Amino acid sequence: MEDRAKFALIGLFTFAVIAAAFGFVYWIHTAGGSKETKSYLVVFEGSVSGLRVGGPVLFNGIRVGEVTEMRLTDKPSEVASVIAVTPSTPIRSDTVVTLEYAGLTGIASVSLKGGTASSAPLAAAKKGDLPTLRAASTAGDMGTAVRETLAKADAIIVENQESLRNTIKNLETFTDALARNSKKIDELVGNGAQAMSSINDLAVSLKNDTSKVAGNLDKLTTNLDKQTTMLAENLDRRTAEITEGITKVTDTANKHITIVGNDLHRSIGNIDRAVTDLAKNPQRILFGGSSDSNGNKR
Repeated sequence: MEDRAKFALIGLFTFAVIAAAFGFVYWIHTAGGSKETKSYLVVFEGSVSGLRVGGPVLFNGIRVGEVTEMRLTDKPSEVASVIAVTPSTPIRSDTVVTLEYAGLTGIASVSLKGGTASSAPLAAAKKGDLPTLRAASTAGDMGTAVRETLAKADAIIVENQESLRNTIKNLETFTDALARNSKKIDELVGNGAQAMSSINDLAVSLKNDTSKVAGNLDKLTTNLDKQTTMLAENLDRRTAEITEGITKVTDTANKHITIVGNDLHRSIGNIDRAVTDLAKNPQRILFGGSSDSNGNKR
């Protein structure tokens, strides 16, 4: 069911896109067709080869409209076309109409030129007919354009004939050199292919070696990290042991110093008392014995 629903959505989306495309084309067509234009009938004497429906209409070189219809007239030597131009195009009774060709492509356009401001605007001869312009004779127009183009091309060739001759000689020399050295060129191409293959192999080898080196570097870095961690831990343990030993020695020395200090303090006290006694009873040294605090001998 889900797949059917997906297909149905895709179909609806496709239909909507196609409908939108047709609507856009219709809008473009109706918008272009609703544009206000003014139609004229142009009669040509002779062939109008290269002129087609939809061909451009130019006024003094500016595009002002297009050819909307091509028809034959009652006279076998004439051809008529209907042109639609913008209403503001100043087409007068003395406006000149010719055919212009785009180089050697053979594409023709209707060219409107001239006309004085004092001339009356072109009007229809009878009610219901289109205003009519008669074009200048088209006989030889295409041939003239071709001849002028060929003359320009011939002039360019004549002007650059020395350069062209040298270019042709250089091409011949180059071709001969290629023919003489074709075997060497083949060998050179083969060597180039082998060199490219070797370069590719070298690149692959370098890539593999680089991967190996990178792996080894990663392993080395990991080992260094482990060794550094172990060394730091050992240093911490040794430092703690040394600190503990120093603390113990310091405590022992402090105890001994305290004991020695106490003994020294007692010794100094005894010496001080002996000196005091001697000062009070110096005859003790001669007669011995002790005396009381008043100096009487016991």
